[in-house]
Amino acid sequence: MRSKTLIYVLFLVTLASHAAPRTGEAATLGLDAFLAGEARRDPSASNDSFTSLPAALKKTLAASHLSADHATLVSQLLSLQISVPVYVKLVGDFSSAAPGIIRSFASAALTSDRFHVIGATPHHLAIGHALHVDSSLSPLGSQIWNAIRSHLEASPSPLYRSALLSVPYSTVDHIVQQDFQRENTNSAPGFYIYLLNLGSQSKPYAYSVDSKDASLAFTKCLGTLWTGKDRYLWIDLAAGPVEYGPAISGEGVIPRGEFHPLSSLHGRPRSEKVLLSDLTSMVLSAYRALLVPSLRIPVLYENSLLIQFIHVHGSDPDTTGLDWTFIKQTLKESELAYKEQSLVFKSYNVKFSECPICSYAIARSTNSYTSRFLFENYTLIVSEYLDSKRMHQILSDSVEEVRRAAAIPEEEEYGKVLPVYVFDLEYDKLLLLDRYHQAIAFRNMVIAVRTRSSQTVSDYSCNGRHVITQTRHLDRPIIGSVLQSMWGVSPTHLSWSPQHNSTLVDYTWSVGQTPFGPFSETSSLSFIQRDAARRNVLLTSLNYTITSVIDVLQSMAAHGGDRKLLKERKHVEFVQRWNLLKYKLEKVVSAISHFDFEKAMYFLRSSDHDLYAIHTLIYEASQKLEALLVCFKDPPFPWASVSLFGVFLFGFCYVYAKRDKILKSKRKQF
Repeated sequence: MRSKTLIYVLFLVTLASHAAPRTGEAATLGLDAFLAGEARRDPSASNDSFTSLPAALKKTLAASHLSADHATLVSQLLSLQISVPVYVKLVGDFSSAAPGIIRSFASAALTSDRFHVIGATPHHLAIGHALHVDSSLSPLGSQIWNAIRSHLEASPSPLYRSALLSVPYSTVDHIVQQDFQRENTNSAPGFYIYLLNLGSQSKPYAYSVDSKDASLAFTKCLGTLWTGKDRYLWIDLAAGPVEYGPAISGEGVIPRGEFHPLSSLHGRPRSEKVLLSDLTSMVLSAYRALLVPSLRIPVLYENSLLIQFIHVHGSDPDTTGLDWTFIKQTLKESELAYKEQSLVFKSYNVKFSECPICSYAIARSTNSYTSRFLFENYTLIVSEYLDSKRMHQILSDSVEEVRRAAAIPEEEEYGKVLPVYVFDLEYDKLLLLDRYHQAIAFRNMVIAVRTRSSQTVSDYSCNGRHVITQTRHLDRPIIGSVLQSMWGVSPTHLSWSPQHNSTLVDYTWSVGQTPFGPFSETSSLSFIQRDAARRNVLLTSLNYTITSVIDVLQSMAAHGGDRKLLKERKHVEFVQRWNLLKYKLEKVVSAISHFDFEKAMYFLRSSDHDLYAIHTLIYEASQKLEALLVCFKDPPFPWASVSLFGVFLFGFCYVYAKRDKILKSKRKQF
C-alpha cells in the first residue's frame, strides 16, 4: 500500500513539473500578453510601455544578468537574423528523390548574408537573413499542360517557323494561384517557387500579358516566368527559349543557349542531378534578387507621406500617356504605407511661360552626343539629351521659385514630401534623360521628361528584335521611380554585390509583372515590390536602432563598463531596459519572418523609448563622473646600486690618477 501511494505521489509531482511552465517561459508569456494589450491600446507606440510594466515583470527583467564584456552584447545584436522560408514546388516530370536533392544542394550553398544597400555607405546593414528551403512534388502538371495545349491548338500558326507563340500568363497563373492559396492556409507562411517541367508541346511558346502578336511598331517581349501579387512565382522550364538584354553591349543579357538555368531543358540531354543543380542555382538567384533584394536607398519611417505631381507643359497640354489617377490608384491599391501612415497625392500644373526656372533647367541641361550609322556609308548624327544631375541641382537650388510659379503651398505637416517633376516639351525630336531614361529617381525628387516624339528604338533587344520604347507613355516609368525614391525599392535588375564591391546588372527577373526595366509591359506591382516597400522601412529603422545601441555600449565600455558607471538603482533600470529592448528587437525579427509587418513596426517604434532611456542613463552617468588624481608612494632610494656604482667610479678614478706609477716599470723595459 505504501509503495502504491509513493508511486502515485511521484506521478503527481512529475505531472506538476511538466504542466507548470518554467519561470523564464512564464515571464515571456506574461510579457507577450502585456505588450499585446499595449499594441491594442496604443497601436502607434507613442507611449513608453516600460512605465506601465507590472512590478513582477520588472523584477523578472532585472533577474537576467548582463555579460560584463560589451563585445558579447554587441555580438548578440549583430546575430539577429530574419528567417526566409521558401517552399519549392516541383511540377511535372521529377523523380521522388528530386525534393531531397534540391534541399541538400540548397543547404550546401551559402544561404545567409546581410541585407545590402546600393545607394549608401556602408553598403550592408546590421541585420542578416537566412534561407530555409523545403521542396516537394506537386500534382499540378497535367492540369497546367492541358491548359497550355488547349490554348496552342486554338492559336494560329506563326508566320515563321522559329517564332514563339504567345500564351497569356493568366492561362497558368490562375491554376498556380489556387494551389498557392490552398497550400498557404495549411502551412507556415513563406514564399512559394513553382518549377514547371511539363515536357514539350506541339508548338514552341512563351508567355505575355495577352495573346496579341507583336507588330513592327510594337515589340512584345515574351518570358517564361511570372511573379504573382501573392507570395509565389512560377517558372516554365519548357517555354522558350527566350533571350533578352542589351542589344549591342552591356551587362545582364539572358542568352538563348543552354548554359543559363532558364534554358536548362533546351540543350543537350542531361542527368536529373545536373538539372536539379541548375534549378537550385536558379532558386538561389531568385532568393537574392527577389526575396531579399538590395535596398535602393535607406528609408526611415515617417508618419505622413506626400507625393506631389508637378506637370510643366506648354500652351496646349496633352495628357495622353500621363494618367495621374492611374498612378495614384496603382500606388494606393498596392498598400505600400502602414496603417498608422498617411499617404497623400496632390497634383499641380504650370506652364513654361509662367516658370522661367523650368525653362532655364531644360536649356542648361541640354547636351549633345554623336552616333555613327551605316547608310550608304558611315554617317555621324548629332542627337540631344538632358543631363539629369544638372537638372536635379538646378531644381534643388530653386525649390522656392518653382513653388511660387506652380502655386504650391508649404507642406510642413508632412514628414516626407516627394515632388515628381514632369517636363512635357513641345519639341518634335527625341529628348531623354542621360540618353536612355524617361524618368530618373533621386533621393528628394523624381524627374521625368517627354516630347512629341512617340517612340524610339532602344538599345535593348528581346528574342532577336529591338525593343521599341513608347516615349509618350510615362505612367510606368514614374511608378518605378516613385518606388525607388519614396520606399527605396530597387529595380529588379540591380543588386549590390559585396564580392564585386559594385552594383550588378542582371535582367533574368525583369520580365513578367514588374514596373522596372524595358522588357515588361505591366505597371502593376507584384509581391516583390509590395513586400520590399514595407520591409525596407523596417530594415532601415532596425539598422539605425542596432547601430545606436552599439554606439551606446562602446561609450559605456570606454567609461569602465555598466557596473562602474551606473549606481545600484540606475544599474537595475539599465538591465531592465536592456532586456526589454532586446526582447522587442527579437519580436521585430520574428514578425518580419512571418510577414507581419504591422506588428514588427509596433515593436520597433516601441523599442525607441527603451533606446532613448538607455542613452539617457549612460549620458547622465557619464556627466557625473569626476576626474581624480591618485598619488602613488615614491619607491625607496636604491642605496645598493648607487654604492656599487660609487665603488666602481672611485676605482676608475684612482687607477687613472696613478697611471704613471703603475705603468713606470713597463716603460723602463723599452
